Amino acid sequence: MYIAEVPNRNSRPAYLLRESYREDGKVKNRTLANLSHLPDDQIHLLRRVLKGEPFVSADDAFRITRSLPHGHVQAVLDMVRHLELPRLIASRPGRQRDLIVAVIVQRILYPSSKLASTRLWKKTTLADELGVADAEVDEVYGALDWLWPRQKRIENKLAQRHLANGGRVLYDVSSSSYTGHTCLLARFGHNRDGKKLPCIAFGVMTDVEGRPVSVDVYPGNTGDPSTMPDQIDKLKQRFGLERVVVVGDRGMLTQARIDTLRERPGLGWLSALRSEAIRTLIEQGRVERSLFDEVNLAEIHSPDFPGERLVACYNPILAERRRRKRDELLAATEAKFQKIAAEVARRTKTPLTRDQIGVKVGRVLNKFKVGKHFELSIEDSHFTWQRKQEAIHKEASLDGIYVIRTSEPADTLSAENAVRGYKQLADVEQAFRSLKGLELLVRPIFHRLEGRVRAHVFVCLLAYYVQWHLKRAWAPLLFADEHLAEHRQERDPVASATPAPELRAKKAARRTEEGHELQSFRELLAELATQCRNRCEFGEIESPVRVTKVTDPTPLGREAFRLLARARSQPV
Repeated sequence: MYIAEVPNRNSRPAYLLRESYREDGKVKNRTLANLSHLPDDQIHLLRRVLKGEPFVSADDAFRITRSLPHGHVQAVLDMVRHLELPRLIASRPGRQRDLIVAVIVQRILYPSSKLASTRLWKKTTLADELGVADAEVDEVYGALDWLWPRQKRIENKLAQRHLANGGRVLYDVSSSSYTGHTCLLARFGHNRDGKKLPCIAFGVMTDVEGRPVSVDVYPGNTGDPSTMPDQIDKLKQRFGLERVVVVGDRGMLTQARIDTLRERPGLGWLSALRSEAIRTLIEQGRVERSLFDEVNLAEIHSPDFPGERLVACYNPILAERRRRKRDELLAATEAKFQKIAAEVARRTKTPLTRDQIGVKVGRVLNKFKVGKHFELSIEDSHFTWQRKQEAIHKEASLDGIYVIRTSEPADTLSAENAVRGYKQLADVEQAFRSLKGLELLVRPIFHRLEGRVRAHVFVCLLAYYVQWHLKRAWAPLLFADEHLAEHRQERDPVASATPAPELRAKKAARRTEEGHELQSFRELLAELATQCRNRCEFGEIESPVRVTKVTDPTPLGREAFRLLARARSQPV
């Protein structure tokens, strides 16, 4: 039997099921059925059946034996290779280098402990891509021990790539809680997490764009200013920069540290004055409200700051915010005082002593931090208070006023750019938010050895280095300003920053110009993870044909890879 195709002049051909037979030595054909009503694919299948081809069910012929998320791994590895991160870590390939790269990539994909990482990277294609599927956690610990002595060398390479003579570097310090008891770095200090736990301190240095270059880990009780000598030596000796401007906040670049910078040729600074120094300038008449009648910044001079330029700024929105906060704190403090006074008056049988009242009042003052604005009278069975209106008025005179200080002359750094340069410390704060937040989870720290704690923080910094470039490449798809650098130069340096009109429109629409939904960084990685690498088998189970097939990316995924390709076409 066979299927004959009979042409029709003005319509679809007729398909007839026919049988051939011989009669009196002649070949004749007999039509058994008209198949013209069947779809073409069924007719094609019948032809193959009549030819004797064997067929099996789809379940028996095709099997997917393993499906691993791959798209997000490929995206991060593409950026890692573009940044030449493996070569920065070690010039020669090796097992330790592959393990460190795997730990860095895993921290971007899904931050976790080192033990969890060795299990999680087997649930994506990361382990196969880097050849670490057989790695055990002890081997990863060994790789951390191998990495720590190499940190300085890696930082030197990053500095050569991103820092230049005459440029600016941003530096700030933060801390992270530590729940163990055996690490020598864990001390009680200024814990920014707000927890009464031992902590470690770490200082991050970035270039002027906020790209991380270096990190140093210190015991938790280390003061921020005392970390500056290490950074100065690093800039001058290790990085070999003859001329550089350090940007740090007023708590970092204290007067004592600036005096140290003066003694080192080639080192400049950009910082701000503390409130006490600003109050002195106001009392001396060098800063007056009339300076800001027409403009919101003015360059001033003071013999107390020789060789420095001072730029006084006034932000009315900041002034109102500080006034409102102070009023709320004063009111909250007085509400607690009234409760204490009522208790003192009520306790007649067992009166409260002076010490007992002082303890209660001290708790309130430690909570709201406005004790300098109250005059207290505490005796046995007696407690009264009143506001220091003169002190409040003096502090109110500083509301909205801040003063930028710099060693740079006006021909190299204008007053406006000095203010903008100081505000760029927000980029370092963004690094801390990424490191300590849900993106990279530098905490909790599971390590106990000092060297591994330092290596762990350095791994997190390298992960942020890759993430920083990924976010810049994917800015069109994220809730981010694609032209932030340009907008910073255009906006008023003193006024509170407001989003550019195109950014507001982008966020309001929640879509890109091409129609893609805007994503957070984590959401975009999750979208890319839907592209899987599938291991497939064809044929019989005893002797299958094995192939690997990657899922086609979604339209959003294709756009993300297109933006990555554009970023990789540009120099690092």
